[in-house]
Amino acid sequence: MIYAVIDTNVLVSALITHNPEAATAKVVRLLLELGFIPMYDVDIIEEYEDVLHRAKFHIRPEVADALISHIIENGIESSRIDFAEAMPDEDDRVFYEVTLSKEDSFLVTGNLKHYPISPRVITPADFIKLI
Repeated sequence: MIYAVIDTNVLVSALITHNPEAATAKVVRLLLELGFIPMYDVDIIEEYEDVLHRAKFHIRPEVADALISHIIENGIESSRIDFAEAMPDEDDRVFYEVTLSKEDSFLVTGNLKHYPISPRVITPADFIKLI
């Protein structure tokens, strides 16, 4: 089974796109179809709740809540593995550190520049190809 941490930007993009063939929409469909196991920790869930409920995105609260609940119910809560190096965006550290907690996991993000260069940090399109 494939394990993945899904960056918040992927969820937002998937929920606001009008293109069902967008890579982010495909990632969320795979998530809902149990095509991989999501990984998270409390800080990631808090960010999902904060960002997905922002009025500017026009995401219905019940849709955001259902997606977050699905991640919690079908994913695994993971601890963080300390990454001592500086991050391009320190707010994203939690996503990378949770990814490090499981050897064969991936971090799926639309913002590669926010993370260290690593074969474990991939775009939604590359994740779709992998699966």
